[in-house]
Amino acid sequence: MKAELDRIDVKLVQGLQDAARISNQDLAEQVGLSPSACLARVRRLEQEGVIRRYLADVAIARLGSSLEVFAEVTLSNHTPGDFRHFEQTAAKIPEIVEMFQLSGAFDYLLHVVCRDMTHYRELNDVLTNGKHGVEKVVSHVVMAESKPFSGYPIRSIVPSDEPA
Repeated sequence: MKAELDRIDVKLVQGLQDAARISNQDLAEQVGLSPSACLARVRRLEQEGVIRRYLADVAIARLGSSLEVFAEVTLSNHTPGDFRHFEQTAAKIPEIVEMFQLSGAFDYLLHVVCRDMTHYRELNDVLTNGKHGVEKVVSHVVMAESKPFSGYPIRSIVPSDEPA
């Protein structure tokens, strides 16, 4: 269900996406609200699921050696139960940090972060062991991050009565 956002809501979402640790006072000043009105709107946006959670943007490479892989997964069968089973399995694997069901040549695109290639091969073996309906996995190892995720283009995709 689509949330109904006005221009102030759009500013709040953009402000929190840009700096999730911003104080309520500073956010209120940024969007032109009183602190209490700002907090009430933020709480409403959280309750409506527009704001799902607050995360730290971790530079995984700074933590030590790691391997990032994008994996194209094709399932053997395509019943709703097959999709549900695979999604439940993948949800239990912490190394799968993002997963998208797609249309086209394969069924899912997984973003996977592992210690090294051995760790990834073990995870791949779990996915392709015949118990999870996976027909094939095509892996793409990340060589370098060329444009890191820096948030969604809120002002570009949400209609507003103000110029972006």
